[in-house]
Amino acid sequence: MPDFRVAASTFPFLYSHSGLGALQHLASQGYRNFEMMIFPPHLWPAEMTPASKRELRDWLDGEGGAITSFCYPLLDNNPNSTCPIMRRYTLDRYKEAIDLAAFVGCPLVCAIPGPVNSLINPPVPWMRDWFVRGMQELVAHAKGSGTEVILENVPFTFLPTAKDMLDVANEIDASVGINFDVCNSAYIREDVVGAIRMLGARIKNVHISDTGFEAFKHDRLGTGIVQPGPAAAALRDIGYQGLTVLEIITDAAQPGTDPDGDLAASHDILAAHGWEKRPG
Repeated sequence: MPDFRVAASTFPFLYSHSGLGALQHLASQGYRNFEMMIFPPHLWPAEMTPASKRELRDWLDGEGGAITSFCYPLLDNNPNSTCPIMRRYTLDRYKEAIDLAAFVGCPLVCAIPGPVNSLINPPVPWMRDWFVRGMQELVAHAKGSGTEVILENVPFTFLPTAKDMLDVANEIDASVGINFDVCNSAYIREDVVGAIRMLGARIKNVHISDTGFEAFKHDRLGTGIVQPGPAAAALRDIGYQGLTVLEIITDAAQPGTDPDGDLAASHDILAAHGWEKRPG
């Protein structure tokens, strides 16, 4: 069976590079598959001109590269907020991401349930209804575009587990796939192997990084609790053929950090467990 393919995330470069600049930096290290973060000022579709969108697409075409997924991290938005203005704002930003994805030939846009508060939260049925109806609107918007919406398991949301993701995906639409984050699953002490096997063919994209239990991180592999070997075996069991995104979040704008070294070290660990070798 062929090695799993690897994509590199632009997450480390949110504050140090433009979106295109981050792609160019990663391409200088040999990468041709990328997960692009939707995040201002890094890459914000609402502020992009037609010329800047064409520049992005033309660069990808010229380099033989591909944005294989878009990810919109939930820092200032919430699709299941009690505030209808915030829900509408969030869905509109997702629609812009879907439209840009279709324009540059990106097949996947990752959507995340909204964050929850440690003190008091809206009733779960309220949040679930808002989220499901919002995602149904996005699925309808993406229909026929060549881009699809997928859901990610994230610990600080009201739907943190793989089972949560599968149940709500089924409620939204049977076609909705999952972006399975290995690190997020391990952090909540979920059975990662069991989660992968349960999700099966619904997994359309994979994220991997490392963390400890004390603090939630997305560090270089080999520094925490994440075990790539068992995850790889489970992915082979389900016949997974998609990309695995190295989502190593080392802020390149901070002095003394080494996102390139962390990416390289992590990729080498993946390569030892059945993923393709690091480019270059």
